Amino acid sequence: MNRLAFLALAVAGLFWGLGFPLGKLVLREVTPAHMVLLRFAVSTIVALPFALASVEARALFRSPPVLLAGAFYGLAFIVQFEGLAGVTVTLAALLVGAMPALIAVAAHLMGERVSRASWIGVAAATTGAALIAGKPGGAGTAIGIALSLLSLLIFLTWLLVLKRVPVTRPAMAVPAVTLVVATVTILPIALFLHGPPPLELSTSTWAGILGQGLLSTFLATAAWQYGATRVDSASAGVFINIEPLVGATLGIGLFGDPAGGRSCWAGC
Repeated sequence: MNRLAFLALAVAGLFWGLGFPLGKLVLREVTPAHMVLLRFAVSTIVALPFALASVEARALFRSPPVLLAGAFYGLAFIVQFEGLAGVTVTLAALLVGAMPALIAVAAHLMGERVSRASWIGVAAATTGAALIAGKPGGAGTAIGIALSLLSLLIFLTWLLVLKRVPVTRPAMAVPAVTLVVATVTILPIALFLHGPPPLELSTSTWAGILGQGLLSTFLATAAWQYGATRVDSASAGVFINIEPLVGATLGIGLFGDPAGGRSCWAGC
């Protein structure tokens, strides 16, 4: 069971990491809020049959923890990609390296056991993220970095709320309802900020939206919620390091972003 859980967490980290370069493709034509709305709309189309499939699944729409989890999840993505518009793919991905430390600290405060090895690993990740954010050079604006960091705190809140969602027999019930609620949360925010989203987009932009919706949202969310409920929080948090690794690697290879260390040292 733990092997399957760890595999699911690795898949979630991989697909979330793909969301950074795919997001850069989409942001060439649409605003961050519109991109997040379209991304979650795609995921909701796929998730809705699971959310309505049984009485047990439909009852989750009346569960306060599930409603809060969905709301925080959608809000976190809007904040994250508003920040992504102001930083490079590499910097945004590497800032996520602070997330394992936040999860470990929160787990410790909630009474979970965190091993010494976990503390060493998350300390190293946090140090790297702090060095990048402390002097980003031309890799991002102050507001972009601030929004990226704020999104981490909102994601952390989402993770903590997930610990309180009810256990259901249909494995897809909770992630499916979470995505539907997240989309409902995102819709008025996106409309308020930028009005209705454009739909006449290029093929590459729609490919990015579909990739984000199916891989980086629907499958990543389902895989994370499956794995995170079967292992302790600190162990699950380690797998978030896959996200910045994938995002930074693709940012350097596909977009020509400067490597995090080089962009820092060049300005030192």
